[in-house]
Amino acid sequence: MSIRERISGIWLMSMNLLALFAFTCYFVAQMRLNILQTAYLTLVILQSLALTVYMWGPEKLRFRWQKVLYRILYASSFFVIPAFLFIFMGLISQYHVRIPDSIPAASLPVEEILPMEKTVVYDTGIVYVIFPEYSGVNLVCETRPSKSEESVTWCSGAAFQHTVSLGFSQENVEGDHAVRGILYESPYNKDNFAAFTCVGNHFSFEFDDPSEAVRAAAEVGGSGFMQFGLIRNGEIVKDFYQPRVRCYRMLAELNGNLCIIDSCKMMRFDDFLEEVSRLGVTNALYMDMGAGWNYSWYRNAAGKVVTLFGLPVPWSHNWIVFQK
Repeated sequence: MSIRERISGIWLMSMNLLALFAFTCYFVAQMRLNILQTAYLTLVILQSLALTVYMWGPEKLRFRWQKVLYRILYASSFFVIPAFLFIFMGLISQYHVRIPDSIPAASLPVEEILPMEKTVVYDTGIVYVIFPEYSGVNLVCETRPSKSEESVTWCSGAAFQHTVSLGFSQENVEGDHAVRGILYESPYNKDNFAAFTCVGNHFSFEFDDPSEAVRAAAEVGGSGFMQFGLIRNGEIVKDFYQPRVRCYRMLAELNGNLCIIDSCKMMRFDDFLEEVSRLGVTNALYMDMGAGWNYSWYRNAAGKVVTLFGLPVPWSHNWIVFQK
């Protein structure tokens, strides 16, 4: 066996193992995207077939179509490394970055967790309470806000999307929503959805009639969207059974002020709710935090962008944006 053949064998065996590992990482990352599951499973099958043919002996292939097919199987191995890197980024994006300039708040009286003139972050040891500086909050669809927009102080995913799609359509956004005075009605409203609306710097959470709240905000030039309602008037109104730990986020009202609350690290959802209940959150909506959907960043008091989850996926199409 020549050196070239030996190297080819080592390459195919390595790519076969790496493809299996990437497929395993897909489930650990909990991406739950059928299109990716099919792609990664196909890649595993292709690598297994290429390695099987190699072990059997490519020189035994008699027909031209067999040789062409083997070359295609071999060529597919070059997609394994970029596929693994993508899924690995999805895995590590599940972990919240530490925020070094946050204010320690584990022993701080809850009533003192308040916004300041500039964006401020409090760290209770369990959650981060983020008060972005803002004069308005808007929903942005289709084109992801750029970090170079200096007026933007917070950006993160907002509403659920009904299907995973590279193309954008307003109908794919679950729940009625308004973008700077334009109302978009959705065929995917759910009974446990609540609405967040903002007109100027006045925000509101609506649980009884979220569709009407979004419509009313649109009529006066405001923005709004619908998500699972978690806390209403200080009472937990929705819980999730989550057998695995992960990071969570909510859009919340605390001490009469609008904020974002993130879990500091991966934890159980019940522990997350217990901590925000201790803080006395008045109202809150759930924010989607799957791998890629949790893409988020904020602009700190010094004007520097701090990236919390840095994997923007091309099928994420709507974001909540705080602007000063």
